[in-house]
Amino acid sequence: MDASAFRTCAHTGFRVHLTAERLIKVHAVAGVLAILFGGIAALLVLLTRWPAVHLLDPTMYYRALTFHGINMLIFWIIFFEIAILYFAAPIVLGSRVAWPRVGWVGFGLMVAGSLLIDVAVLRGGADVMFTSYVPMQAVHYFYLGWILFAVGALVGVLNFFATLVVARAERTYQGSIPLVTFGALTAAIIAVVTLAHGAIIYIPTWLWSLGIVQNLDAGMYRLLWWGLGHPSQQINVAAMVSVWYLLATLTVGATPVNEKVSRWAFVLYILFINLASAHHLLVDPQVSPAWKIWNTSYGMYLAVLASMIHGMTVPASVEVAQRRHGLSKGLFEWLAKAPWGNPGFAALMLSLVLFGFMGGITGVTFGAEQVNIISHNTLRIPGHFHATVVAGTTLAFMGLTYYVVPLIWRRRIVAPRLATFQVYAFGLGVAVFSAGMTTAGSYAVPRRHWDVQFTGAMFQPPVEAAAFVFLGIMGLGGLLAALGGALYVGLTVASVFFGRRIPDQAGQVPLAAIPSSMRHTPMSGTMVLVLVFLAAFVIYYFLNWKWLAAIWMVQ
Repeated sequence: MDASAFRTCAHTGFRVHLTAERLIKVHAVAGVLAILFGGIAALLVLLTRWPAVHLLDPTMYYRALTFHGINMLIFWIIFFEIAILYFAAPIVLGSRVAWPRVGWVGFGLMVAGSLLIDVAVLRGGADVMFTSYVPMQAVHYFYLGWILFAVGALVGVLNFFATLVVARAERTYQGSIPLVTFGALTAAIIAVVTLAHGAIIYIPTWLWSLGIVQNLDAGMYRLLWWGLGHPSQQINVAAMVSVWYLLATLTVGATPVNEKVSRWAFVLYILFINLASAHHLLVDPQVSPAWKIWNTSYGMYLAVLASMIHGMTVPASVEVAQRRHGLSKGLFEWLAKAPWGNPGFAALMLSLVLFGFMGGITGVTFGAEQVNIISHNTLRIPGHFHATVVAGTTLAFMGLTYYVVPLIWRRRIVAPRLATFQVYAFGLGVAVFSAGMTTAGSYAVPRRHWDVQFTGAMFQPPVEAAAFVFLGIMGLGGLLAALGGALYVGLTVASVFFGRRIPDQAGQVPLAAIPSSMRHTPMSGTMVLVLVFLAAFVIYYFLNWKWLAAIWMVQ
């Protein structure tokens, strides 16, 4: 190997392949641009959904909603995840990128695809919303953009697999791959399944938009599209959990309490998590009751078990590390004296708590077929996935950014205290936003209609006054989250271009030391938190059955 193609990081000791470093930078920049564009559209959508403002007309609302969903749920997340893959294999394993030129081709395809899609939406050629259900039809280059983006992302994933093979063959590491790389491998495997579904559905849809294929079955489109739509969010879950383990190590020196258990939990994701996509089709008449019950019950619960395992092992690893650092009084000294002023740690814990308590509990509850009937077409569903993808994944990625900039760009964060404020503002804002949205949905406020009051429609279902209170809470939380998002983009860009350069000297970037003691350490505080979580889960789950019984008499 050419030694000049590498540098040694003075802070982590990693042997950094310079091509991998450049690929991380460009993918991260593209991700930040996507969150900027998607965030602007989010503000417009929010100010329309908020009845007190109701900003946009229907056409502009659906256009902004489409633009927001694609940029935030797909472009921001997947660009950042490909950057994680270029970190998890070449840098963590000290290897070279297997196919450097192919990596750049993949990035180019992703950029070209995302530009085609954004241009199509902004020009009014694709007001078809995130799901783009047929028979609604967009301009042909909208679908071509999806194909190019998916192929580009797939190239990045295949480059990750090839780099694992190269690292093994060239013996750049000993033993098994680290847990962070294993988690990234999980995300990559799920990504292959996801992108295959994208190709299967978008290639014929592109041909349909060109007039080459005459008819597409709407039911078959929905079935295959959700093989792309929901699993793309499961890639997020696997990547987010990997980032949790990484942030726990960087911020408090935590190591997995039982690495085998954590690895098996990732395997459960590979085997079962894609079944969760079926809950989008629970009100679809063409799939059988048996298919719905299997895919949203026993199989899916094994993936839920995986998330609950990670939800326990990550805070447990933090508790063990903190106690071994000497913070061992009572149940929660380890938590009370944790580095809450570190934006990376704050993002880790907020992401974990909000994902589990808000996104996880609501997701399992709404995924039950019977409860799904009273929640599916209401604001409860976007309230749920904003708690998972935004409060969970996005917040974790934001926290990681405050390490990526110093370690990869070798620039200091321009305003560290403002970075900490940014994490709290964004986390609190999304939590209030999701809570307001979910509760408003409990009053049957619709999720897809431009006007929650159906003004001027032939049928105007009554909206209870309490719903407007929660829509107002949703609006205020959304504004706070938008402030946090704007600060994230501003701080990241300012730090990359104007942050002071960090010398290549050990200790210049504060990283937590891994405690040397390996003595048995109790996890009693984590056990109490787990019991609180389970109690909240049971209460919310059975409340929903009570509400269901209040609608349809059950005797």
